[in-house]
Amino acid sequence: MTQFDHLTADYRRHGLAGRVGFGERPALLVTDFIKAYTTPGSPLYAAPGVPDAIRASQPVLAAARTAAILIIYTTVAYAPDGRDGGIFVLKVPALRQLTHNSPLTEIVDELRPQPDELVIEKKYASAFFGTHLAATLTALRVDTLILIGCSTSGCIRATAVDGMQHGFRVIVPRECVGDRAPEPHFANLFDIDGKYGDVVSAAEVIHYLGRFRR
Repeated sequence: MTQFDHLTADYRRHGLAGRVGFGERPALLVTDFIKAYTTPGSPLYAAPGVPDAIRASQPVLAAARTAAILIIYTTVAYAPDGRDGGIFVLKVPALRQLTHNSPLTEIVDELRPQPDELVIEKKYASAFFGTHLAATLTALRVDTLILIGCSTSGCIRATAVDGMQHGFRVIVPRECVGDRAPEPHFANLFDIDGKYGDVVSAAEVIHYLGRFRR
């Protein structure tokens, strides 16, 4: 239970929080599960929320690989002077630590990409903004975007909004996203579920992926 659960019935009574459901061609998007959020001393270190989400994501990633669906990762990296980060880097100066030669931009070891899995470098919160993600998903006829990663209030929310606006069914397994603090985490999960996608359990996602097992 969270402080927002009592609002769910009210939202549904007023015509919000409908269900988009699962489609027929899913993809898994692993958003910014990079070492910047799990390395003590990093300005972006976000424990325990992000490490907990990484642990919960391992079975979902394994199920996605067993199902042989499209898996895409994102990371974030900037030029040393941060000029390619625009206003985002001005607003969040800690991002300037994420240079191309920094180990902080690497995907965490627990979820390391396999050679046939795509990795997209992004500059801003949404994985869609300024990248080829939408074109790739559309070309491969994906209709369902399973979204895991961090942070819930930043890149997950922004990607969920853009995913819906690009016409994808956005599914967020709640255990598989994390943030620096619980308040923005739960508030943004509630808002995503109310307006942009379905927030479900990791177990529900794993069960769904079982339909595609080869």
